[in-house]
Amino acid sequence: MIKSMTGFGRCEIQKVSRKFTVELKSVNHRYLDVNIRMPKKFNFFETSIRTLLKSYANRGKVDIFITCEDLSQSQFSVKYNAVLAAEYLKYLKEMGDEFGLENDVRVSALSRYPEVFTMEEQAEDEEELWNGLKEALEGAFAQFVETRAAEGENLRKDILDKLNILEEEVGFIAERSPRIVAEYREKLEEKVRELLADTQIEESRIAAEVVLFADKICTDEEVVRLKSHIQHMRNTLEETEGIGRKLDFIAQEMNREANTILSKANDMEVSSRAISLKTEIEKIREQIQNIE
Repeated sequence: MIKSMTGFGRCEIQKVSRKFTVELKSVNHRYLDVNIRMPKKFNFFETSIRTLLKSYANRGKVDIFITCEDLSQSQFSVKYNAVLAAEYLKYLKEMGDEFGLENDVRVSALSRYPEVFTMEEQAEDEEELWNGLKEALEGAFAQFVETRAAEGENLRKDILDKLNILEEEVGFIAERSPRIVAEYREKLEEKVRELLADTQIEESRIAAEVVLFADKICTDEEVVRLKSHIQHMRNTLEETEGIGRKLDFIAQEMNREANTILSKANDMEVSSRAISLKTEIEKIREQIQNIE
């Protein structure tokens, strides 16, 4: 199963007193680059989240967004500091005695003094928290893989179509090359006859010149290698995991052979087909950049 590096996944799980929501998206990247945005209380699970993701993705820049909503209304408790309240009261009384003021402190006023009452977050059950979060992560990651696989299949079909075009162009070049040599020999003989008029043509010299020309424009090796690369890429597209880098290497080798054919071309039709080869190979390379 070929997977694109572009994907999206979302999952929402409600567990009695909590609702976990996980969203993630990814784009192309040379390696697996993960960015996680989540509540601070989940920081402890960051390594576990990254490890879990690696079983679903090998490459790509992945952004993960995690939220958790507490539905229990009991995540905080009020803490009363009696010692501090007594200290406040003690000093207020001393102030009243020292300045001859009435001590009119009421409970409602004293309760508003700093740190007399504080909000304290309840300790979380880490195992319960991780189990809920993990279920939401796995649901989002599974959808993420599905979208990547669907896009990967589209990429596979498109690359196969382009490989068919390459094969047609290579076939034309292989068929055209011998005719170029024959046409060159005819033109050469015609030109020599015009120059030498009735003088007898030396067939050996003509043959030697034709051999030199044929050797100069010969693309047999490049054609054979291109055909091999095309088949190699088809075979690689049938593999399952982590083929992006391998495909990119094959495409580079294809481009190398196409450049050599173009440099040797001494015929407009072959030059045109070689340019078409390079164009299609570049399109293939662009698509390969999206494959994991």
